[in-house]
Amino acid sequence: MTISVRSFAKINLGLRIGALREDGFHELLTVYQTIGLHDLIRVSVGRGSGIEIRCADPRVPKDESNTCYRIVEKAMRSLNAKGHVVIDIEKRLPVQGGLGGASANAVAALLGLERALKKALSAAERLRIAAEVGSDLPLFLLGGTVLGVGRGEQVYPLEDWPATACVVVTPEVGVSTPDAFARWDRRVLGQTEASELTLPRASDRMIELGRGLSAWLSQRYSGAPRQISRRGRAENPLLELVRAGIKNDFERVVFPEYPELSEGKSVLERAGAKYASLSGSGSTLYGLFASKEAGRAAVTRLRKQGWAAQATVTLTRDQYWRRVFDC
Repeated sequence: MTISVRSFAKINLGLRIGALREDGFHELLTVYQTIGLHDLIRVSVGRGSGIEIRCADPRVPKDESNTCYRIVEKAMRSLNAKGHVVIDIEKRLPVQGGLGGASANAVAALLGLERALKKALSAAERLRIAAEVGSDLPLFLLGGTVLGVGRGEQVYPLEDWPATACVVVTPEVGVSTPDAFARWDRRVLGQTEASELTLPRASDRMIELGRGLSAWLSQRYSGAPRQISRRGRAENPLLELVRAGIKNDFERVVFPEYPELSEGKSVLERAGAKYASLSGSGSTLYGLFASKEAGRAAVTRLRKQGWAAQATVTLTRDQYWRRVFDC
């Protein structure tokens, strides 16, 4: 029997890069948010042994470097299971797009494998294996709005952001996450050597975003009345993101390297996005809109200007899990 699983994407609501750790990773602070765009993963287990990856996209590796291969290999060992596992990946999300596509694929493959085998790992074991395979994987075992710390693999469910219209722009360029981190390190190191009055220390900058996130989240959780505009209307809650200074550090090094991405963010804002940002290290950009109608109108406008744009919506945790196997 073949099990089909939706492999949903994520965006980052702010991302702060901290100090380089002894293990070679950076400390990170971010809020992940799952959205409705997805790949489709099909998993089957038959007689024999080994893991076979199938995908029509030539950019997707078919060997043991594929995240699906690696997580299934570990899960088969933990489940003490045998068989020939076939994983078919139908790509709809961009490769190297900053939407967590490969990580989401791996978690979807794990969930499909469990169903195909009619065996299940414990929740703790799933998270352990996911974190070993990659920093972005554990968030997809939670879904919805998720706080990520450590190297991003330490995840904590937050109260869900309400379903919000989202427009995703996918430029043709691909941004390598390791290259983006390397550019960040060169920038920080170069500015530190040039002057002590450049970037704040990494720990100070982490605290700065932490305060911004705390202010934004506490406003949402407290039930406090929203800010009232000059016209006497409650302001859109998306403006709280802007007011709290929630930004993505990667924009500082990715935008100079890829000016079209900076332009893409500006285009989203001009099209009516209340909040726009690079997702992860890019190259995908997204904008959050006040309504689905505003989002659809923005997609029409952006496509006329030559941008590859799609309308979607953010997914709450409940929506995420109700739709994962609804294929």
